[in-house]
Amino acid sequence: MTTIAEAERPTLEGARSPYRGGGLTPTLRGLIIGILGSLLVGGGFEYSHMVLRVSALTGWHYTIGANIMLFTIGLMFNPLVGLIRREWMLSPAEMAQVYVMWTVGSAVSVPIVSYFLPHITSMVYYASAENNWAFTVRPYIPDWVIPLHDFEVVKDFYEGRKDGAVPWDLWLPALLMWAPMLMSLYVAMISVMVILRKQWVDHERLVYPMMQLPIAMIQDDDKGIPGLVKPLFRNWIFWLGFALPFIIYTNNHLVRYLPLEYINPGGSYYYFYGETIRVRMGISFFLIGFAYFIRRDVTLGICFFFAIYMCYEFAISLMGGGHYDPMISPWSKRGPTTFVFQGFGAFAALVGVGLWSARHHLKKVWRCTFGLEAGGEAESGEIMSYRAAVLATVGSFAFMSFWLWSVGLPLWVAPIYLLFAFILYIGITRVVTEGGVPWFAPPMIASDAVAVGFGSRAVTPSGIVALGFTYSWAADLIILVMATAANGLKVVEETVRGRRRILFWSMIVALVVSLGSAIYVKLDLAYEHGGLNTSHTFKEQGFYQWEDAAMRLHQLTDPGWEYWGHAGLGASVMGMLMLARQRFLWWPFHPLAFPISVSTHKMFI
Repeated sequence: MTTIAEAERPTLEGARSPYRGGGLTPTLRGLIIGILGSLLVGGGFEYSHMVLRVSALTGWHYTIGANIMLFTIGLMFNPLVGLIRREWMLSPAEMAQVYVMWTVGSAVSVPIVSYFLPHITSMVYYASAENNWAFTVRPYIPDWVIPLHDFEVVKDFYEGRKDGAVPWDLWLPALLMWAPMLMSLYVAMISVMVILRKQWVDHERLVYPMMQLPIAMIQDDDKGIPGLVKPLFRNWIFWLGFALPFIIYTNNHLVRYLPLEYINPGGSYYYFYGETIRVRMGISFFLIGFAYFIRRDVTLGICFFFAIYMCYEFAISLMGGGHYDPMISPWSKRGPTTFVFQGFGAFAALVGVGLWSARHHLKKVWRCTFGLEAGGEAESGEIMSYRAAVLATVGSFAFMSFWLWSVGLPLWVAPIYLLFAFILYIGITRVVTEGGVPWFAPPMIASDAVAVGFGSRAVTPSGIVALGFTYSWAADLIILVMATAANGLKVVEETVRGRRRILFWSMIVALVVSLGSAIYVKLDLAYEHGGLNTSHTFKEQGFYQWEDAAMRLHQLTDPGWEYWGHAGLGASVMGMLMLARQRFLWWPFHPLAFPISVSTHKMFI
């Protein structure tokens, strides 16, 4: 694998490189290929989710679909093009450019669109005399925020339409009102990662375990000499590890079409002590592969805190079970409410201590922003200047606060909600980039921290309903634009030497294309086949937010001071774990495992 220093050797420069333009910078050709791939990431992956029922392409923090596309480029497309003319091959910088576009686009195609469209229509479709949503929830929803207001109209989206035509005149006004909000969110996520990149990559030297494979698929050999096939694909050990899971999972997907036997390496769940404890035992090739890259102290910490949580779960089951607050959403019921608040406190400590450690770097960013210090080397290698990143972050936060206020969230609650959301976003991204854990979710979501922590009485009825509209982009946090952008910036660091500012706009274009094509395909398939026949997000997971809103409106609550005490406890424990890791070389448990233990015990183990 080529290091940064080796990549700067003369063998890759100018005329001596077979790549057009030296192969060190992103190009217009890379942007065009990235756009074409983004159409597949958006529309193609949405089609695979709704019709083929394959959702893993964009599932979890490791963007499998984007990596398969990069695999295809490196193994098939590039060698075939190189056989015709070597200089037509995509350079490592161009491969990095298209990969960053595809991996960022993966975070908004199926993960966002699958929830977004049902979430803004489900209240009308599922409103009934029994739940009384039409009188308890609907009066607090502004007309402009939902596209369909009549049951007979929205029914076609869920059950299909005879001619399959999409009523774009009804959908476009609402979609255009949502677009600035979503794009502000994504610009803020990318900008925050630009601000923190140098601290994480250069100062703390995080290893970004998930990106080691994509980087290996992009880079040339150790001498920087390009070949038709990348060194990784010439390694027989790689193919040996690839063969077994490939054969098994290919067989399992062909079972639907051919008379083959299904092979289940994933095992089954086993229950102990009267079904109070559930443990899954089996073989996960996915996790075996990642275990090679994940830090050993992280995996040890996950196992350790998993064992502690299982003991805790067993103990509370003997005492009648843990307390699950009825006001909390299903997305935060990964454990008893006190425990998930402890996890939230641990995330806050993780982010807070991280920002404190980065204070010298952040001071330099601040000085560059206000012209007190020349950018120069301080912001060299970034995809946007520090001034642009800070202004984009502040501007995005201001607009998102205004938008949430327009929907009904009290003006004082909106920035606090966004603060809680970004604590979780940054914490998740830190776990992904430092620990390399691909398969986890945060212990709770920001809307529950606000509604349950502050009490529904303080948030007000319109605010409670407004929080329901955040579920589509801030509830199922198994993949994030922020995390994919952070991983992408690591790939850029290792492969792109110049003109990096192009990559910011490449990301924005990829987000727009992926989001737009996914929305188009979802609407088209839903009106043709009926959304209820294509995805689970049209069912229970499509109206959780309105059940939660109706319950919170029915029973007004006061601030949950007890829960904030548990959040403080979680923050204290996290702080001690981080201190132990810093002060004692023999300390075996990475603190990253603690805040995600409440979710990994059900999802990772």
